[in-house]
Amino acid sequence: MAIARALVKEPAIILADEPTGNLDPVLSCETIELFKEVNNKGTTVVMATHDKGLLEKYAKRTVLLKDGRILEQ
Repeated sequence: MAIARALVKEPAIILADEPTGNLDPVLSCETIELFKEVNNKGTTVVMATHDKGLLEKYAKRTVLLKDGRILEQ
């Protein structure tokens, strides 16, 4: 529901903090596919995750943070 509420007004940017954190792998992929669709329509999607598998499969750009500092881009 939170994702639907965020998308309904077609925002310029979506900030998603661990949107797949409590989802099974299938729902995680479906959620990321939804974000990809939204991104392809022009919305910037910034997502925080600890799931390296999702990053390897879907990320266009990654920024690695530790203690609030950028370690690598």
